[in-house]
Amino acid sequence: MSSYRPETICVQGGYTPGSGEPRQIPIIQSTTFKYATSEDMGKLFDLEADGYFYSRLQNPTCDHVAAKIAALEGGTAAMLTSSGQAANFFALFNIASCGDHVVSSSSIYGGTFNLISVTMAKMGVEVTFVSPDCTAEELDAAFRPNTKAVFGETIANPALTVLDIEKFAAAAHAHGVPLVVDNTFATPINCRPFDWGADIVTHSTTKYMDGHGVAVGGAIVDAGKFDWMAHADRFPGLCTPDESYHGITYAEKFGKEGAFITKCTAQLMRDFGSTPSPQSAFYLNLGLESLHVRMKRHCENGQAVAEFLAAHPKVTHVNYCGLPGDKYHALAEKYLPNGSCGVVSFELKGGREAAGVFMSRLRLAAIETHVADARTCCLNPAGTTHRQMTDEQLAAAGVPAGLVRMSCGLESGEDLIEDIRQALEAVD
Repeated sequence: MSSYRPETICVQGGYTPGSGEPRQIPIIQSTTFKYATSEDMGKLFDLEADGYFYSRLQNPTCDHVAAKIAALEGGTAAMLTSSGQAANFFALFNIASCGDHVVSSSSIYGGTFNLISVTMAKMGVEVTFVSPDCTAEELDAAFRPNTKAVFGETIANPALTVLDIEKFAAAAHAHGVPLVVDNTFATPINCRPFDWGADIVTHSTTKYMDGHGVAVGGAIVDAGKFDWMAHADRFPGLCTPDESYHGITYAEKFGKEGAFITKCTAQLMRDFGSTPSPQSAFYLNLGLESLHVRMKRHCENGQAVAEFLAAHPKVTHVNYCGLPGDKYHALAEKYLPNGSCGVVSFELKGGREAAGVFMSRLRLAAIETHVADARTCCLNPAGTTHRQMTDEQLAAAGVPAGLVRMSCGLESGEDLIEDIRQALEAVD
């Protein structure tokens, strides 16, 4: 299925029914699975056979949907998680543990910033944040002997910076570590980070992939290209025997194509249990079937709204890489030639106070924590999703106090612009 175009994969990827079987991916709403003998089930616990024994680790419905996402991204293996935060945590903690170090772009989602800088720090994983605009020399200087991964977002939430994937991938590979890219906002419809050198891709499927705000979820996809055994000393978890599975060495048994996701499932999902329900995976698949159609409309609305805001006298600055004058326009033309996303961020002349007035007067756009679904919504990140960050951290992340993040949905673009126009009239 990976040889088909994205539109076809969205509709039919991940699941091929046999004769007389359900046309739609079936919901296997079961916690456990029956086996004829203990020996048969024992092979699953030893990772000697494929199959299912407990839905905390794997479930057929979830695996079908994960396979579709893997095909969309051009990866070799994938898994679903209960949220995008769980996906990012698993992707990093699968290779970085106590005493290790991670390099990350400073321009990332506030929740992920806290995950890496606070929670994972308590687990003994240190991080060095670098500007997405850093030079190759500055990026190189951030690495340490114990660095295990590099992390960034294709399109940062909410600063909307565009990651120079090739630059970050080159630095990561020069130091023998993988590049992990959160591709939530672009989706594989508008960018496939593996094509530019990334090794692991994560998603908050809660956003565009679901598209309707009905199910929280996440995904991790492996490109299957990083040679773990070539850097065996750096990645003992993948390249030395795992005694909890009778001495299996993941990189040897499952190769480049399957080692990362197998370990992530067999160890982290086993112990942390951040698995989505089959019902949530089913909802996600319904969203994926129209992803290629929806993303085009989201981008059209985002572009129209950005152009309107950029010309309005009460707006001081607009972040949207589709604008020719945007700082990241050239990178967007390279990595996102078919469009970026429907999210626009901007500042008003009156700062945070003006932003509050503006948002309170909107009629179509709702003030929500959510982003990237069918209905237009907005929020002030500094007072909500990035509230735990200091002023210095906000500045480094490109999130000034008065920034408004607007996620343009699937409504009429003309109606959205009229709603914005009347709300701006209330701003002094």
